[in-house]
Amino acid sequence: MQSAVYTGSLRHRRLQPRRHEFTYPIFMTFLEVDRIPELMQVSPFTSYNRWNWASFYEKDHFGDPNLPLRRRLADDATREGLSLPGGPVFLLTHLRYLGYVFNPVSYFYCCNSRGSVEAVLAEVNNTFGESHNYWLWSANRETSDRSLRYRCRKVMHVSPFNGMDQEYQFILTEPAERLTIHMNTLEGGRTVLDATLSLRQRPWSAPALHSALLRHPWMTAKVIAAIHWEALKLYLKKVPVYTHPAKVRGD
Repeated sequence: MQSAVYTGSLRHRRLQPRRHEFTYPIFMTFLEVDRIPELMQVSPFTSYNRWNWASFYEKDHFGDPNLPLRRRLADDATREGLSLPGGPVFLLTHLRYLGYVFNPVSYFYCCNSRGSVEAVLAEVNNTFGESHNYWLWSANRETSDRSLRYRCRKVMHVSPFNGMDQEYQFILTEPAERLTIHMNTLEGGRTVLDATLSLRQRPWSAPALHSALLRHPWMTAKVIAAIHWEALKLYLKKVPVYTHPAKVRGD
């Protein structure tokens, strides 16, 4: 497993209560967390903790940005009752492009000393500025074979078109030449929404990153624009809207 640029597509399908589907081209970066300052020197267009075409900012991820990401991961894992494996950790995420970042989900792949994925942290963000970490590990793994399949209870409001009485099912492949993440949103045991990230690996290099940037010069702005465009379509299809739980409580 190694740092890389991953390019491919993201597909969303809503099955209930109205059918709705879209697919967008996408690229994401896959970075070994202990080497991020070094990796961000790959190009004159990339930077660490300062503005550039593509930048990695520690504050764009959970926890105290003054602490190393591995330390933040270890502390968060301990709070959930698990120990962080001793091998490398890789982060699949969007960088900050031209000063703007939005990551619907970032994935931390936590490997053991043999390089196999032992736990995954899904860092979920919503458009209300909130974030929640879902740990995918042996306690919520659905199968005992090599399949990386997990299920966890939804605890944070994300889309106004989805209620809170739902579960997430994550099905992942180990990152390699191809990387796939499939996520089902379940309600009453039925899939109401699914999303599939299908990516192909390219080396972490200036040419690969420049090629991706030229095709998608402002990737994160495209992500947030697509979220609001598809939300408008759902509204016009009269998909029911759920109020944020905090507003229901009067917080």
